[in-house]
Amino acid sequence: MEDSARPTPADSAELPNGAGMPEAVVAPAAAEPPAPEAEEGEESGIANDSETNAALGAEGEVSRPLTMRELLGELKDSGEASSGRSTISEGNGIGSAGAEGASQDSLQFSSHHDVAMDLINSVTGVDEEGRSRQRILSFAAKRYVSAIERNPEDPDAYYNWALVLQESADNVDPDSSSSKDSLLEEACKKYAEATRLCPTLYDAYYNWAIAIADRAKMRGRTKEAEELWKQAIMNYDKAVQLNWNSPQALNNWGLGLQELSAIVPARDKQTIIKTAISKFRSAIQLQFDFHRAIYNLGTVLYGLAEDTMRSAGPDVSPNDLYSQSAIYVAAAHALKPNYSVYRSALRLVRSMLPLPYLKAGYLTAPPADNTIAPHKHWERSEFVLNHEGLQQVNASESPSSKSLGHMGRSKKYIKVAVADMVSVSACSDLTLPPGAGLCIETIHGPLFLVADTWESLDGWLDAIRLVYTIFARGKSDVLAGIITG
Repeated sequence: MEDSARPTPADSAELPNGAGMPEAVVAPAAAEPPAPEAEEGEESGIANDSETNAALGAEGEVSRPLTMRELLGELKDSGEASSGRSTISEGNGIGSAGAEGASQDSLQFSSHHDVAMDLINSVTGVDEEGRSRQRILSFAAKRYVSAIERNPEDPDAYYNWALVLQESADNVDPDSSSSKDSLLEEACKKYAEATRLCPTLYDAYYNWAIAIADRAKMRGRTKEAEELWKQAIMNYDKAVQLNWNSPQALNNWGLGLQELSAIVPARDKQTIIKTAISKFRSAIQLQFDFHRAIYNLGTVLYGLAEDTMRSAGPDVSPNDLYSQSAIYVAAAHALKPNYSVYRSALRLVRSMLPLPYLKAGYLTAPPADNTIAPHKHWERSEFVLNHEGLQQVNASESPSSKSLGHMGRSKKYIKVAVADMVSVSACSDLTLPPGAGLCIETIHGPLFLVADTWESLDGWLDAIRLVYTIFARGKSDVLAGIITG
């Protein structure tokens, strides 16, 4: 089967730092593949995200910075660019750098920046709007070069200069002789200088990582691409260190790790994939409705399930991973039902859900009528989660044949309606039975449960938070359609 028939994370044109989010993704909608039962990844439905980044639409890699949008608006409104003229000297594109008596350093400065200016001036947009945009970028480039000439120690000038180069790379006409890679390489040099002058410039590290990632994508699965992905990951790491409250940086970091996992030796792949999972999960914990990170976490779990099925022994089942993957894809679709990539991926994974529920599994719970009972009265029992809430299952009844509101009439079972939830979190209370503690705060008080493992706890935390987030966004009917339709 062709790669284009497999849903994988699609790059978006989302702007960094909340600048905006487009309603379309780059990757085309996936075609209907055969049921994911084949051994080979080519025929198994959702492709391993780390192996086929072009197919499932990796959501979230940002392609242009917020300040660039503001800059373009400012220049367009000022009228300076629209006149096609600049108050800066046009002689060599760097203002007064060619003045009589210029020092050798100034001449070197002029030569160095002329290279970047020549690259920008060679760019032609694909249409009139693109050409108009490029004229504005050319004007901005001269403006920042002039600022650097006046003050070579100005990190902001280098940073904005890098943004212009990066934006110009996005504006390259595919039929033009201009080199997108060369523009991105020059942008990286400017970001490097900006961060040298100001090591705490978060935006520079973030956009620098994006520029490096774009260069890596042009090189496929080569050794050179591997080194570039490692550089991009290092810069995302630095950006998160400087601004931990950035779900976009964490999401992009996860995407970079996915790409790297497709290139490195097999012995290193599992560790990198697990790190990617942690980055996507961290992004979601910062922004519960960050559908791009939610979707990407689903695709990387699917890829991990595929790897497990191919490489593990017959006693190891990937079903839990497939089911987890389906939860995140379903949640992303519920939050953004108009995204064709999510819709296509959902068609592939919906059957992997424990329908008519979103999640089913085991938790250790106290008696419903005595939530502070001694440990000996706590029991490990099955719970199910759907758009209405969390429900303990009567062991004598089959969850698949019962609705949430008609279980266990003869005995009182735990039931938490999503509308009653206030928060959900991990809990390390020493009074709880052994295991990974879970606390659901409700309007009626806290409910404590215990998962078998900390890994299992992560799945329950995410699923409950996602159901509540979908409810809070008024999309419960979409989720209900997914799991009951």
